[in-house]
Amino acid sequence: MKKTLTALVLALSATVALAEYPEKPIEVIVGYSAGGGTDVMARTVAQFLEQELGEGASVVVKNMPGAGGQIGFTEVAGAAPDGYTLGTFNLPAALALTKDRTADYDADSFTYLANFVEDPNTITVAASSPFQTLGELLDAAKADPGAITLGLSSLGGNDHFGANMMAAASGAEFTLVPFKGASNARTAIMGGHVAAGTMALGQTSNFPDELRVLAVLANERSPFRPDVPTAKELGFDVQMSSLRGIVAPAGMDDATTKQLRDALTAVNANPAFQAMMAEQGNPIAFMVGDDFAETAAKQDGVAAQIWAETPWK
Repeated sequence: MKKTLTALVLALSATVALAEYPEKPIEVIVGYSAGGGTDVMARTVAQFLEQELGEGASVVVKNMPGAGGQIGFTEVAGAAPDGYTLGTFNLPAALALTKDRTADYDADSFTYLANFVEDPNTITVAASSPFQTLGELLDAAKADPGAITLGLSSLGGNDHFGANMMAAASGAEFTLVPFKGASNARTAIMGGHVAAGTMALGQTSNFPDELRVLAVLANERSPFRPDVPTAKELGFDVQMSSLRGIVAPAGMDDATTKQLRDALTAVNANPAFQAMMAEQGNPIAFMVGDDFAETAAKQDGVAAQIWAETPWK
């Protein structure tokens, strides 16, 4: 009888301990400045995650910008795996950073919770460009190798990888022109300082009169631009995008991991969340747990291959 009571007390204690999470505020580390796409996604998720975790839960976003996001990613990887430090995770950027510099984390340094956004890359020209189609642009690049300049937000990210993959698939040869950020690259494209560019679709959305999107580097057309064909439709099996999700440090216990994954799954299913994300122009591509981890591993492989073949530093 005494043993039975002891077992019952221990079981109840464990249940209470689990129910008490979170007992203090949860921080979501964002490796970029406030106001950017990743920050907006994080704050939207945080708002709804609080609701799903129950009364008294507090989820606070903390911006730690610098080194292309590396400072934030490193902070999350090195934190205690207790469920109180989460972080945004950008692919391929987070893992591409581990190829061209010393980093205190790798693909195995995280517990993959859920990915929310997949913003596909595009091939884009100025609205005044003579190139009306992707085929015309590629023909010009083949006819005069290196003469067609392609603007990028930076080297070692989805823009760079998308450009490399498009060149490899088509046989075209571009001269890549990296800029300091997407806004600078977009300005150069609109001004005709480069012949074309590759950038995430969301970065073109507010400039319909200044930019012409020739193709989306995705398997399916985007609901945000259903009039634009995919590269795959046009004969080029190229897929590259900017993914944004939520991770925790590696080694988090199963119970807390499940609680957070379940809560984030409920966030994604919330119609109010879906509507807010759509209003922001954030294309949702929800992945949870192992699916997210597998995608990260694939992106890590793409980054490693491009680094080995055409190192960007």
